[in-house]
This record gives sequence, structure tokens and C-alpha cells, in this order.
Amino acid sequence: MNNSVCPCGSEMVFMDCCQKYILGYESAPTALALMQSRYSAYVVKNADYLIATTYESTRSLFSKDEILRWASENQWQQLKIIAFDATTVEFQAFFRGPDSKDYIHHERSTFEKVKGHWYYIDGVFFET
Repeated sequence: MNNSVCPCGSEMVFMDCCQKYILGYESAPTALALMQSRYSAYVVKNADYLIATTYESTRSLFSKDEILRWASENQWQQLKIIAFDATTVEFQAFFRGPDSKDYIHHERSTFEKVKGHWYYIDGVFFET
């Protein structure tokens, strides 16, 4: 996937976009960049990155096995950014479930920057 277009929708090459954050070469510079890289981490099934970029006090709520199961059983199709500011990102993630039906995960995520690194705090989920 290194030379493929990044799944986050930036139209940049993956290795020049979200991969550098997922592999730990750089920290995501903004909440939006972190959100996009977290979506890309679902696409490439990198649960370690998803856990590492979750705020420490809520990390225990997420299981690596559950993250991998959800990432693997779905076909991630598209990320659409609805709105964002310095600490929140509203987005829709389009995917095909294991039942071959199409779904939309619609969320407004909150992020916080701690010691130079952005973390996912929590999200508000919308029915679609």
C-alpha cells in the first residue's frame, strides 16, 4: 500500500500521508490529521496505532482484538470529513459490513493535545 493513494481521501500517496504517523515517524500535527490517520489505521488494520492514539484514561475501554475484528470484517470504502475545528472532527466512514450491506459510521470525535501529541478522547455517534 506504500505507493497507493492514502485511504484518508487526501489524494496523497499513503507513505507521504498517514503512514508516517501510523509507523511513528512523525506525530500527527492536528486533530484532523490524527483522525484521518486513525481511519487509515482501520483500513490497514493497525490496532496498535489506534490504541496508542487513544487518550490514556480511556484506552482500557478498547480491546485490540475487538479493534482488529471490526477493522478486518469490514471493507472500508471512503472517509468524508463533514466539519472540523482545532479539537473536534465530524466525519462519515463508509464501509461494507460482513453481511455485504453498506453502512455509514457517523461520528463527531473530540481530541486533545498532550505533550505535543494528539489523542482521541471520545466521540458522539449519529444514526444514519
